[in-house]
Amino acid sequence: MDREHLAALQGQRLRDMVERIYFNVPFYRNKLQEMGIEPGDIRTVDDLKKLPFTTKQDLRDNYPFGLFAVPQQDVVRFHASSGTTGKSTVVGYTHNDIMMWAEVVARSLTMAGITKNDIVQVAYGYGLFTGGLGVHYGAEKVGASVIPISGGNTKKQLQLMEDFGSTAIACTPSYAAFLGEALVEEKIDRSKIKLKAGVFGAEPWTEEMRTEIERLLGIKAYDIYGLSEVIGPGVSMECSCQKGMHVFEDHFIPEIIDPETCEVLPYGTLGELVFTTVTKEALPLLRYRTRDLTRLHADTCECGRTLVRMEKCVGRSDDMLIIRGVNVFPSQVESVLLEMSETRPHYLLVVDRENNLDTLEIQVEVEDQFFSDEVKELEGLRKRIQSNLASTLGLHAAVRLVEPGKIERSMGKAQRVVDNRKLK
Repeated sequence: MDREHLAALQGQRLRDMVERIYFNVPFYRNKLQEMGIEPGDIRTVDDLKKLPFTTKQDLRDNYPFGLFAVPQQDVVRFHASSGTTGKSTVVGYTHNDIMMWAEVVARSLTMAGITKNDIVQVAYGYGLFTGGLGVHYGAEKVGASVIPISGGNTKKQLQLMEDFGSTAIACTPSYAAFLGEALVEEKIDRSKIKLKAGVFGAEPWTEEMRTEIERLLGIKAYDIYGLSEVIGPGVSMECSCQKGMHVFEDHFIPEIIDPETCEVLPYGTLGELVFTTVTKEALPLLRYRTRDLTRLHADTCECGRTLVRMEKCVGRSDDMLIIRGVNVFPSQVESVLLEMSETRPHYLLVVDRENNLDTLEIQVEVEDQFFSDEVKELEGLRKRIQSNLASTLGLHAAVRLVEPGKIERSMGKAQRVVDNRKLK
């Protein structure tokens, strides 16, 4: 579709979306009324810049269903991502949302050359995390055979990869590299592995990491982008040219803004990525600030697609970390520690990468009276903190108890994170 016709389609869908949220979501109706905007004021996609932004905090403030635009009986699926205080960011899907999600993921997998003749091993996590089920439905939409193995259980992954003849794999890039190394360690004959393509996302990765994965697994590695609040995986995807990820603009209208001034920036300029979800029914989001920093390019790709392309994200405009595909905020750790009398509100998150897998160690200061020589008591406290953190963060983190005053103090903004990851 040429850009002119695409803009007309976006404009129509934007008008319909604004009307739906105005009459069905009190949060948006109040925001629009405060700005003196009525649905009829929005005529084309160029009017998008007149509309208010939505943030992750807005989703938290309206937890769990306050931003839904349909009755609960029309919601057929819930997913959720982690929140900063232990409460999740909840997303909902109608039947049509699920079908649209399957469609954009099917487009994504098709870009990686996956067809109905392929066997796709889905090693993303299933459950509230959107990765596993998102790719699963897209693969079935293509007509491929799906192995829903989920994450972990590496020996089983390799066994099924060999026995079932998997031709494509979908997981985080760090786990793909780990599988490649395990393939060598297990002395599995590479000629028995039929993999040809990998679809990797949910965490940042570099071109160097791509080269390493392709060498280890003997595949072509593709980058897929998504976030739960917008739909899950399938917001954008690389084609075979691998010169950026094509954004499916007929469903998700992208913008780049200055994260400080919120001014809309031109194509090719680095800034914060913003999405408006014009076709979602259950949870339509208006100008959602992703906090991801990237650039957009509107020139036609060598593959012939006219959709804009987004570069790999170079960082974030907030303090969120992505550990093994899970969103982690330092403030989540703080919320857990503040509920415990034995600990001080001084902590440090040490992020590293071992054997191509992200690791997280949380150093926690313990109050004087509890930092005793009783190893058994300290070990019990450490395990309790670790359990509480796992429940809040949604992933396992190693906990190390340290003496009072051990963690360096700062006169300015506290240094809460040391990220030692070297993406290779």
